Amino acid sequence: MRIKGRKISIFRKKLNRSFTVTFLLFAFLGLFGAFMALPLVYAINNAFKPLDELFIFPPRFFVRNPTLDNFFDLIAVMGDSWVPLSRYFANTIIITLIGTAGHIILASAAAYPLAKYRFPGSKLIFSIVVLSLMFSPHVTAIPNYMVMSWLGWINTHASLIIPSMAFPLGLFLMKQFMEQLPDPMLEAAKIDGASEYRIFWTIVMPNVKPAWLTLLILLFPMLWGSNGGNFIYSEDLKTLNYALEQITLGGIARAGVGAAVALFLMSVPIIMFLISQSSVIQTMSNSGMKD
Repeated sequence: MRIKGRKISIFRKKLNRSFTVTFLLFAFLGLFGAFMALPLVYAINNAFKPLDELFIFPPRFFVRNPTLDNFFDLIAVMGDSWVPLSRYFANTIIITLIGTAGHIILASAAAYPLAKYRFPGSKLIFSIVVLSLMFSPHVTAIPNYMVMSWLGWINTHASLIIPSMAFPLGLFLMKQFMEQLPDPMLEAAKIDGASEYRIFWTIVMPNVKPAWLTLLILLFPMLWGSNGGNFIYSEDLKTLNYALEQITLGGIARAGVGAAVALFLMSVPIIMFLISQSSVIQTMSNSGMKD
């Protein structure tokens, strides 16, 4: 780079770290990572423990005589239910997929004009969204129930799907990401004749992929673990989480089945997180944009 005829070299400062310091740093991080993984490892071991190992004192962390009886007992118990297991599973899949996809689309569509356009009331709308982040779901439970009752959606899947689409954190996150998109890129697309819908789907959404993948990680486990609460009363509309929770209420005799249920319920969100996490990290590392 030249300033008034003088050539100035700018060197990037390199991080100089010895092998010993690097080894200690990774050992320290590995130790904490292993400590955080202990509950997951313990849950996996419990799912394969026979009843005598589940109630032994002092409790053993690792299983000594692994068995699949807990999972076979779970299948047998669910087979005796008058509502098939496939019905519970289908209800959960419908609620989770529609709620997650609907929220990502609606939050993105609402965040785009708030981030890239200035219209009367835009600041007020965003202020209301930020203010709604302060309220716990327990605070809004009664108003939410009253609205669902007024709309006639009690005892329907819509009572779980529609509120999940209005998750305020998603709108806030998408707006913050979309504000980082350079305006000249969008203006160039308009000059080339692209419509707003095409700009949104082919330019904006691919460039905010880290944001909606983060929403996927946040919302999917929440809907997957929903049991219907006070909104769904019909047994054939209940979720898989509700059915499995009822199994664990059978007392000490079903402790092994309860351990298998715990492993099954946590496995799906963990798998979803592992799949999405790699995409989030890869996309974030390549998403730096400048005008």
